[in-house]
Amino acid sequence: MARAATDMIPGLEQGSHWYEAIAFFLYDTPKVLMLLMLVVFGIGMLRTWVTPQRTRKLLAGDRESAGNVLAALLGVVTPFCSCSAVPLFLGFVAAGVPLGVTFSFLVSAPMVNEIALVLLYGLFGFKVAAIYFATGVGIAIVAGWILGRMKLDNWLEPWVLQVRNDAEEKAPLYRDWRDRIDFGLNSVKDIVGKTWKYIILGIAAGAGIHGFVPQGFMAGIMGAEAWWSVPAAVLVGIPLYANAAGIIPIVSALLGKGAALGTVLAFMMSVIALSFPEMVILRKVLTKKLIAVFAATVGTGILVVGYLFNAIL
Repeated sequence: MARAATDMIPGLEQGSHWYEAIAFFLYDTPKVLMLLMLVVFGIGMLRTWVTPQRTRKLLAGDRESAGNVLAALLGVVTPFCSCSAVPLFLGFVAAGVPLGVTFSFLVSAPMVNEIALVLLYGLFGFKVAAIYFATGVGIAIVAGWILGRMKLDNWLEPWVLQVRNDAEEKAPLYRDWRDRIDFGLNSVKDIVGKTWKYIILGIAAGAGIHGFVPQGFMAGIMGAEAWWSVPAAVLVGIPLYANAAGIIPIVSALLGKGAALGTVLAFMMSVIALSFPEMVILRKVLTKKLIAVFAATVGTGILVVGYLFNAIL
């Protein structure tokens, strides 16, 4: 439907930069917004049974570490890009899940993608796919655990904290399904009303990058192995936007031009887990300081993976 709508725009040539950017925007905007509404409604319904107090008690102390592992594994089996994962992250925060646990999911969901695993296995074999899985999940667990220990909940945006506090202070009686559905719908109205502009702005930025940044640009920059190639790959990847499946052809092209596997994986992980559109959307939920801490933690993990792969492969 997005392609058909784009075809109806007069004077727009199929395959052009503007065509690809507009088609991407028309496809991703309703997809992400519908996902946001469904996730917020679902978690809103769930919160009528599972309170934030009960959630935090369940994941307190040593159990929080197990929560990091479970959240990272949940991220692997959820087929979301980085921008699509943000609504579920927000729902977790509002439901009282510890911040570190939610970050483990936020890192893992876009970083370790089941499609990427299958494609990496087909292109490079079991060893590379297994290392990709293990390192991606490992980064998600460690990053979430570190951020959880830093106790940065106060660095969430005030309205997010208010949503959590309201859920903790109020203990309404849900007499029937109608009350629970009403609570879910009110959650959608409240949270979507506060975030939709940032989501559209993030998708628009991603659409522009998707349509106008050529694959050959990245291949030309990263076509050779050097000591600075890993941090350069991360810096080049951050402004870009693609899902895990969409980035695999670029990975193949870079490897064909002689780039080291660690450098290419660092590039792929930065595109998926630290994309600029994702940061735009997260800005509505996280303060600038918390975004900086999150990006620095994940970026450091990606650098470690890049250098490690270059050293052992």
